[in-house]
Amino acid sequence: MDIINKKISVIGAVKSGLGAAKLAKKMGAVPFVSDAGSEEKLKQSIEVLKSEKIDYEINMHTEKVFDCDLMIVSPGVPSDADVIKTAKNRDIKTISEIEFASSFCKGNVIGITGTNGKTTATSLCSYLFNECGKKTYSAGNIGLAFSEIATGVKEDEFVSLEISSFQLDLIDKFKPKVAMILNITPDHLNRYENSVEKYALSKLRIFENQDAADYLILNKDSSLLNQYFRKAKSSISFFSTQKKVSNGCFLENNVIKFVRNDVVEFSCLVSDIFIKGEHNIQNAMSVIIAAKIFNLDNEKIISALRSFKGVEHRLELVRKIDGIKFINDSKATNIDSVVVALKSFNEPIFLILGGLDKGNDYSIIEDLIVEKVVKIYAIGSSAEKIFGYFHRKIKTEIKKDFEEVIDSALSEARNGDIVLLSPACASFDMFDNYEHRGQVFKQIVNSK
Repeated sequence: MDIINKKISVIGAVKSGLGAAKLAKKMGAVPFVSDAGSEEKLKQSIEVLKSEKIDYEINMHTEKVFDCDLMIVSPGVPSDADVIKTAKNRDIKTISEIEFASSFCKGNVIGITGTNGKTTATSLCSYLFNECGKKTYSAGNIGLAFSEIATGVKEDEFVSLEISSFQLDLIDKFKPKVAMILNITPDHLNRYENSVEKYALSKLRIFENQDAADYLILNKDSSLLNQYFRKAKSSISFFSTQKKVSNGCFLENNVIKFVRNDVVEFSCLVSDIFIKGEHNIQNAMSVIIAAKIFNLDNEKIISALRSFKGVEHRLELVRKIDGIKFINDSKATNIDSVVVALKSFNEPIFLILGGLDKGNDYSIIEDLIVEKVVKIYAIGSSAEKIFGYFHRKIKTEIKKDFEEVIDSALSEARNGDIVLLSPACASFDMFDNYEHRGQVFKQIVNSK
């Protein structure tokens, strides 16, 4: 992409926006960053923009933002936002940050999307590839913005790229060498007009530009996903914990097998995977397929699976106090993630639910909660909704903040119980993001 001396407006001044603006400047363009957020909220971003000598505006999107040759949109900005609609009406090309960054990346991109498991799979992929001797960067929705590392990736190196539906909404030519869709279940329906189909089709854009030289890894057990993949032009591999496949990974008698044209080329025990749970078996399978596409060493793959310890804010043991385990699952921002969390424990659970509701249907987890949960602590802007749904079925109490929750849990829970933060909601009503939410939770637990 030739952008020398081109005017580029970047919408959003947080991680992705800052990365895109810095990359635009590095490649000879003239970036302008615009964010409707407050000065207080964007204090750190403003410092970065000033140090980089990049022009910006905050608190609003003025007419200046439309004086550009290209507009790059951060994933936190809805595609139906007024500033985006106006740009499109004026025939200004709008693209996502991953589309922009991919134009300058010479390495092999392994694009990973799905409703749940993206962060774990992305982290495992980069960890395993590095352990197998292949230099691999993690980027996207996890860690650094893709724009921060794109130009530094060599042709024989890899990027393990976590991608949200929001980032895929505004792609154009984005073409990962490997596209991985872990699963698709209802989520973010507030952004997709309450349409599961629109949300699914957004996810499936990850392979729309692939050709026969590329690879697509799909979850065979996802009924929603299996409705749509047939348009793919790339080479397809499946993973499944329920049935055999002829190309990809399947589970048989607690043994994970990778097959290519029905020939077993790799196998390992489920017990070789350090991170537990069926969802992590699926995450491991998807990464094993990616590893075998590039013919990585079998023994090194197994060694990496045994040593990978998981990711922060996903079923993370924070501390044990008087025999009570405090678990940080702040990354559980939807109902399906809470299902995974509840199924991961056999001990009695005190569950912290709530935050910014995304159209949750709590009937999906009602039976599981009644079976496993002693009490619900409802927090955030969805607390009233949660209380209204559950209080006749199980002990439910609205709490102001984590301090109140943890004090109550310490007085009510007993040795052997679990206090689980698995909110089923976004974090933006009380926190900057799910990481911030998890960090505050951990700080308070560790202060007791």
